Amino acid sequence: MAKPTVNINQAIRAREIRVIGPNSEQLGILSLQEALSLAESQQLDLVEVSPTAVPPVCRIMDYGKFKYQQSKKLQEAKKKQSHVQVKEVKLRPKTDEHDLLFKIKNVRRFLEEGNKAKITLVFRGREITHVDIGMKALERFATDLEDIAVVEFKPKMEGRNMFMIVAPKAKK
Repeated sequence: MAKPTVNINQAIRAREIRVIGPNSEQLGILSLQEALSLAESQQLDLVEVSPTAVPPVCRIMDYGKFKYQQSKKLQEAKKKQSHVQVKEVKLRPKTDEHDLLFKIKNVRRFLEEGNKAKITLVFRGREITHVDIGMKALERFATDLEDIAVVEFKPKMEGRNMFMIVAPKAKK
């Protein structure tokens, strides 16, 4: 027979505790010794649930089984989480029309998979003087993808790079 585990802090000082049975029934206010003997007779543990209540609340339960069920719930919650990645597409101000359409098609695919997309426009050499051409290219991305995407970060210059981030629209 396993000796019941006691997880009690204030209950020791209070000497009287409110006890909840293994089937969630109220057993009333008992002394600590009575509650321990009741838990031991059922081969279960006495676990403090609410130490701040007056009197403290303890529950008779199988603590090992409880911890196991909690870990299973955590694992199940982790499985249902979705991981959003940020995929990046790089282009230049002189990127040709066909290549631009191809990159838009790739970004569309990323968004349909539920990922975010970062569109980076890289300026080399003297291209930096034509920021307006780069802005037009990024605006083109935004207009072509407006049916499935929302612009999360508007086009922004950072050194010789201009970038914007688009995210998929929320599904209804």
